[in-house]
Amino acid sequence: GLLSVIQKLKGSQEQELRIVLLGLDNAGKTTLLKHLASEEVSTITPTQGFNIKSVHSHGLKLNVWDIGGQRSIRPYWKKYLGSTDLLIYVIDSADQKRFEETGQELAELTEDENLTGVPLLVFANKQDLVTAAPAAEIAEGLSLHTYRDREWQIQACSALSGEGVQDGMNWISSQIMNKKK
Repeated sequence: GLLSVIQKLKGSQEQELRIVLLGLDNAGKTTLLKHLASEEVSTITPTQGFNIKSVHSHGLKLNVWDIGGQRSIRPYWKKYLGSTDLLIYVIDSADQKRFEETGQELAELTEDENLTGVPLLVFANKQDLVTAAPAAEIAEGLSLHTYRDREWQIQACSALSGEGVQDGMNWISSQIMNKKK
């Protein structure tokens, strides 16, 4: 609308990024996206298919694709990876029984040719729960240190309270600024 007209007149169009938001079902992807969009997070239902939201952060327009994480949907994840600028992967830090499964899914994703060199932000979500594993332990379990073909960051957070979410967004911003140099 009016904002885009003003930006064109000023010549300072914000940069647009395509971000794919993935993770197993019940990891907190939609809660995270709603928090980023400053929407109410008290009633969230499982995503059937996908949600797309445009979020403005640090002078960037982030077009975020939140894709359901149910086992039946995961084979379709790869169809959404083309032209991805950044991958956000959300993990339920309190669901330790599924760490192996989520690690396998992440490893398969990062091998996809559409994601070669694409920065990876892992949100270790649900840190507000007493049973949550620390982000450093999750990073170790996922062998993130072996990811040499891309920049990556793990960020402890609670999508419900928003704690740690802004730190992840700051990392995204720094990745984009480093690319511009």
